[in-house]
Amino acid sequence: MGTHGYRPCRYWWLAPGLLLAGAAHAQSPEDSARLDALQREIAAQTERLEGLKRLLAEQEGELDRLRGALDEQRLDGTRAKGREAARSDALTQVPLANVTMAQSVLPESAVAQVSPPEDPAAPQAGPSSDPALAPQPVGRAPEVDTRPPEIAQIFEQPGVLTPPGKFVLEPSFQFGYSANDRVALVGFTIIPAILIGLIDVRQVKTTTAIATLTGRYGVGKRFELEAKVPYVYTYSDTISREIFTGTAVDNVFNSEGHGIGDVELTARYQFNQGGPDRPFWVGWLRYKSRTGTDPFEVVTDCVTRCVANTTGTGLPLDLPTGSGFDALQPGVTWLYPSDPVVFFGSFSYLHNFKRSNVSRTLIGGIQEPIGEVKAGDILGFNVGMGLALNEKAAISLGYDQSVVDKTQQNGEDAPGSARVVLGTLLLGGSYRFNERVSLNVALGVGVTRDTPDMTLTARVPISF
Repeated sequence: MGTHGYRPCRYWWLAPGLLLAGAAHAQSPEDSARLDALQREIAAQTERLEGLKRLLAEQEGELDRLRGALDEQRLDGTRAKGREAARSDALTQVPLANVTMAQSVLPESAVAQVSPPEDPAAPQAGPSSDPALAPQPVGRAPEVDTRPPEIAQIFEQPGVLTPPGKFVLEPSFQFGYSANDRVALVGFTIIPAILIGLIDVRQVKTTTAIATLTGRYGVGKRFELEAKVPYVYTYSDTISREIFTGTAVDNVFNSEGHGIGDVELTARYQFNQGGPDRPFWVGWLRYKSRTGTDPFEVVTDCVTRCVANTTGTGLPLDLPTGSGFDALQPGVTWLYPSDPVVFFGSFSYLHNFKRSNVSRTLIGGIQEPIGEVKAGDILGFNVGMGLALNEKAAISLGYDQSVVDKTQQNGEDAPGSARVVLGTLLLGGSYRFNERVSLNVALGVGVTRDTPDMTLTARVPISF
């Protein structure tokens, strides 16, 4: 132990740290400047990334807006052009819209960040002064269409409004036929199944043809006006045989009428902007005049007065072409698109204004006073669905019902007046020849005894 040998230092593990500290202390000013530059570059890159994130969020919001507009355009194309045509339009329009949006939103620095690296050996092209070589926007975003989808019309009130500034002339023709049986028993019963008196059996067969000229004009994006002028021709056969009168021959009473019907004026307004799985609501107000020949003007087959079992049949010699009452009808139409079909319907209430000092015209020009007459109001509703078969053809199926209230005379229910329910099942189809002309055909079948047995309507709307 007396000798002095080599002894390792107990603080040997501090040597690397001391060496690094010495190296850092001995670092040159150039190295410090380089580190500061790298930190500043990292900060700048981080700021650019944050800017790109904000731009990406703005792009996503813009894409959501364009996607909503494209859904409405695709919906309109599906109804008017067919699903395949609408799909092809969407595939060609979406990329163009995205390109336009990217060019208008992204700055040049952001575009440079996402561009591929350039080859240092490649020649650098400077800014060109030629306007033809400057970047140009490609395509445009689809316009927002606020109109409901096109459907094959089967009801009287259409659901699609006329575009602003456009005029639609629609000639139409309607043919209807109805046959009703009537049995009148006048007498008294001695024992069950034995009647002493008069049995009057009648069959009434009525044929109606109505040619109508309708004009619609789009005042604004959500408002249109319509005028309708009908020409009516109607023919009726009343077949009757009175039992217990000693005759086996059917009596046939014929009557007809033709002329201008009741002129109508309608205003429609679309309340909201619907879309896929969002309903459209269209309100309308219709005024019906009494320009046609009313039932009180035609001559009735009576001599002095129309009382049962007096003189004459009590039937009109000429048939009226109008209702004889001014009427106002508010209503609302709804359309609910649910691809690939569109559900639609309406609710309405028609109010007939009463008339005072009404007289019935008899044979020889005699006027029989009736007094005050108020035709029954009508509560109506309908519902249907439409389906586009292709870019030109579509079909619709629906049901229409109206409840007609009793007619009142001098403040009381008129004799023989009763509440009537009219129900019609409708099937229609449309075919679009070109952008201006289309054909619409609807067939109605009565489902109640008071409804016409058959109505066939053809419309040809022409756009200008």
